[in-house]
Amino acid sequence: MTINLAQVFHFSSSMGTHSARSAKDRRRRRLIDYPRRGRRGVRRWLPSWRQWLSAFGLCGGAIGGLFAYVYAAVDIPDENAAAQQEANVYYWADGTQMVSTGDVNRQNIPLDEVPVAVRNAAIAAENASFYSDSGVSPKGLLRAVASMASGGDTQGGSTITQQYVKNTYLSQDQTVTRKVREFVISLKVDRSKSKDEILQGYLNSSWFGRGAYGIEAAAHAYYGIPARKLNPSQGAFLAALLKGAELYDPSVSAAHHRRAKARWSWILDRQVEVGRMGKAERARYRTFPEPLARSRSTSLNAHSGQAGYLVDIANKYVRQRTGLTDKDLARGGYRIRTTFDERRVRQLARAAQRVARRDLAPERREQDRGVEIGAASVRTSDGAVLALYGGADATRHFSNNADTSGVPAGSAFKPFVLAAALQDGVDTGKGATGMTPRRALIEGGHATYLHLGKQIGWQRMREVAVDSGMLPASMGPKEDMFAIGTSTPSAIRLAGAYGTLARGGLQHDPYSVTSVTKDGEEIEGLERPPTRRALDSRVAGRVADALRGAATDSLGRVSSTRGRPVAAGRTTDRDRLRSAWFAGYTPEVSTAVTLFRMRKGDPLLQPLSGVGGKGSRYGNALVERVWTDALRGIDLAPGAGSRLSGAGEPSPAPR
Repeated sequence: MTINLAQVFHFSSSMGTHSARSAKDRRRRRLIDYPRRGRRGVRRWLPSWRQWLSAFGLCGGAIGGLFAYVYAAVDIPDENAAAQQEANVYYWADGTQMVSTGDVNRQNIPLDEVPVAVRNAAIAAENASFYSDSGVSPKGLLRAVASMASGGDTQGGSTITQQYVKNTYLSQDQTVTRKVREFVISLKVDRSKSKDEILQGYLNSSWFGRGAYGIEAAAHAYYGIPARKLNPSQGAFLAALLKGAELYDPSVSAAHHRRAKARWSWILDRQVEVGRMGKAERARYRTFPEPLARSRSTSLNAHSGQAGYLVDIANKYVRQRTGLTDKDLARGGYRIRTTFDERRVRQLARAAQRVARRDLAPERREQDRGVEIGAASVRTSDGAVLALYGGADATRHFSNNADTSGVPAGSAFKPFVLAAALQDGVDTGKGATGMTPRRALIEGGHATYLHLGKQIGWQRMREVAVDSGMLPASMGPKEDMFAIGTSTPSAIRLAGAYGTLARGGLQHDPYSVTSVTKDGEEIEGLERPPTRRALDSRVAGRVADALRGAATDSLGRVSSTRGRPVAAGRTTDRDRLRSAWFAGYTPEVSTAVTLFRMRKGDPLLQPLSGVGGKGSRYGNALVERVWTDALRGIDLAPGAGSRLSGAGEPSPAPR
């Protein structure tokens, strides 16, 4: 057999090449050389630098891809319901806050109403790099996620933007998912909103304790002032509350006070450190700005007393004049400036409650059970409602006694019968009983006014009363007793009608709101009611003269400072219409006080005999005391208007 050496060589070469190729293919098929071949011991299990680099690259790519997916999938949501809620805020006549209403005590304000020093305090305390960062803190996110994943406590470290996003767009749930969404949305918000817009939203949405959301509510809660009046020291304290209001309210305990003072001092120092306050200015703030000992959040949900009645009257007036509905007002966000005078409201409430405590004993006397008092004061010059007393407490007694229209006016109505007679030239000489209408007004004689009423006629008496300021719906039906007060005006309307007499016959409808704004825009329809002439000035003067005689008879000799007398009309013990009234005025203010008695489950007024014990004269003495006490110290004080006196001092109320 012949052997071809060339073929043998070719075969051998082919086999060698095939073997080498097979080995290479086997190495290629093993994509990851791990455990590493050709290494012994521990080194066989240690990845190479290429393997480390590949692993990091793979992880980074996966995380980047996941983040890109999440970033694309998560949009900026609509604001949550809580973030959209605002309170309606009501202001006293002098512009200070009276009360806020709504489930959330917050009043959003523009950033330019927050002093720069207050903004700087919040930034220094919470996020010094706010104006330069991207709106997120990756380290804070990792810490929070790691802590929550391991079951630990919630971690802080969020930026102002992240806190704003949490407050405005998300819930307060502490979950990894919520935290990741917060991070992504914060990035997008930082790109879509300006830093000032974010800071404004943050300061308006943050929780400050004492029921206050936002810097405006917080300023009122802790210092009783609007945010625009905060000084840098006060701003530093409020910024301390952002870390946890429940830990830093100084009024809670001595420990809270120490924490608050320490953090306040740190925030001031921190502002110097980050360049937001000079050292010289910092040196001026060495005394801790003690907040009010008790909350001034003025939230109606926690506010008892007269606030509910005041809000009731203001809302009623706004609905009548602007067309806003209860549903509109319930949405919140309205700023309502009222005519109410805080000092007068408190004085009127003290007077009514003092009489109730001193002269009524429902636990001992059955006749005193169910007794109610209502009162209102109206400025005579223009009809502004200055004060009212609606009952013991708006959170327990829901009907407003100052605005009720079911209590007969009795003899307090007689001045308008006299005015009608004088206006029409009806003979007001001695009547059938030999008594003049002026004398009958003082002594409470009914027969004279019943006779006068027949001469005038029901329609004319009604017209004069309505022209003077009473509502047509309160006038009641035509009847023989109409002249002695079967009509049922509210205390507000009767005070306003007496104001017409005080103003020489010029009438002004009572009003309780001067302006309403929402989102900085003023609501139309709240122009001041016009002035019109209801009575001839000479007629008003003659009626006023008779009322001064009635005031003297009730209250003692009338004197005045600067020649300003007091005039009054009232029910007497001859009135048996189950109500007691005292209405009177100085040139500045007209006040009407009523007293009546109710029984649970019975819509009819109950008798007043025995109310207040001996000497109360069917409750008439009690309403006189309320009226006198309400004005004493305000209109009746030296230099402040008229003064009631007997031998130089207010006459003692009869017992």
